[in-house]
Amino acid sequence: MSSHEDQADDINSAETDNKQSPDETLEPSGSATSEDVAEGTVEQAKEITVESLQAELEQAAQEALKFKDVALRAEAEMQNVQRRAMKDLEKAHKFGSEKLIQNLLPVIDSLEKAIESAEAAADEAANNAVVEGVGLCLKMLTDVLGKEGVKTVDPMGEPFDPNHHQAMSMVENPDVEPNSVVAVIQKGYTLNERLVRPAMVMVSKAVSTPAEE
Repeated sequence: MSSHEDQADDINSAETDNKQSPDETLEPSGSATSEDVAEGTVEQAKEITVESLQAELEQAAQEALKFKDVALRAEAEMQNVQRRAMKDLEKAHKFGSEKLIQNLLPVIDSLEKAIESAEAAADEAANNAVVEGVGLCLKMLTDVLGKEGVKTVDPMGEPFDPNHHQAMSMVENPDVEPNSVVAVIQKGYTLNERLVRPAMVMVSKAVSTPAEE
């Protein structure tokens, strides 16, 4: 009986030694799981960060290409506009006076006709015809210039205006106010109210009185 009891005690003692407390069993296992989870979280965060940066980089590269294409198109359009502007400017310089020339051609024709009439006739009536023809040509010329915005400056009898008149000399004239235009040597002209050539004039001045002796 004692032998069997001793064997039973030995078995119970071995089972007791093999048993571990719950704290001892869970502590190593629980510690390993936390480290694994922490490492996995860090790796996942790194992976997400790299992926997001790569996506942003690709998006930025695509936007840069888009902006570059827009800039190239804008530059090409600007060059086309500049080329068209240069062509238009060249045409304006080359053909800008075309309308004026077309308006002056009839004047040339009339002058040619006047010369032909003077050469064909030798009497006074023919000379009168030449004078009439030249007068007609002059009227046509002034009409054409008027259509182009040209006006005549003929200040006879007007007060002297240094902005439009050029005084060639001053003469005493008791019949007019001093500083008045008494003679027009050459008419002046304006183009769209801008002075092209001043009128050359003679200007009156006050009559000087002899000094008393």
